[in-house]
Amino acid sequence: MSNFPSIFINVLTNIFLGALIGRVILSWISVSPSNPISIFIHQVTEPILAPIRRLLPRMGTLDLSPMIAIILITVIRNFVINLL
Repeated sequence: MSNFPSIFINVLTNIFLGALIGRVILSWISVSPSNPISIFIHQVTEPILAPIRRLLPRMGTLDLSPMIAIILITVIRNFVINLL
């Protein structure tokens, strides 16, 4: 049972990372904004991406916030799991 917290954190972050990758893929294809999957992914990922977007300088139409979020979440996850 001592592994449960690290497994839980790993699964939770993997799901969230999947949602971030899904958001990137949805931005590349033409999906209706009223699509329930698109709405769900937007609602789940926007609380993390919005603050990152405010900190990053504008780069035209290129949005690097998902990449920064993926790196940050991975680093934090590895740090927390190593502490456990």
